[in-house]
Amino acid sequence: MMKSNPKIETIISNLKEYIPQIKEPYKIEEIGIFGSYVRGEETENSDLDILIKFSSSIDFGLLGFCQLENKLTDKLGIKVDLVIKDSLKINLKNNILDEVIYLGCAEKV
Repeated sequence: MMKSNPKIETIISNLKEYIPQIKEPYKIEEIGIFGSYVRGEETENSDLDILIKFSSSIDFGLLGFCQLENKLTDKLGIKVDLVIKDSLKINLKNNILDEVIYLGCAEKV
């Protein structure tokens, strides 16, 4: 569960505002955050872990993926590490899915 943290609340607000601009061009189905920021354990060197699920029809390659990661980094002012939901390793998947906070698109319940 997310601790009360003004910094993460600002990040969530900014990301929610930005989602409409990236949802269609990048065919994003789900987007959420997890990791140290969600747990309230971030340091000045922490990156923001963003879990993302793309439409199965998307094929913009590594360049498009890096472009999206850079756009999010620029918009949020924090280094972003994009993690593709469908590529999660089994040993990490449950931990990540247990703490992820979904922010938009086809939100999970």
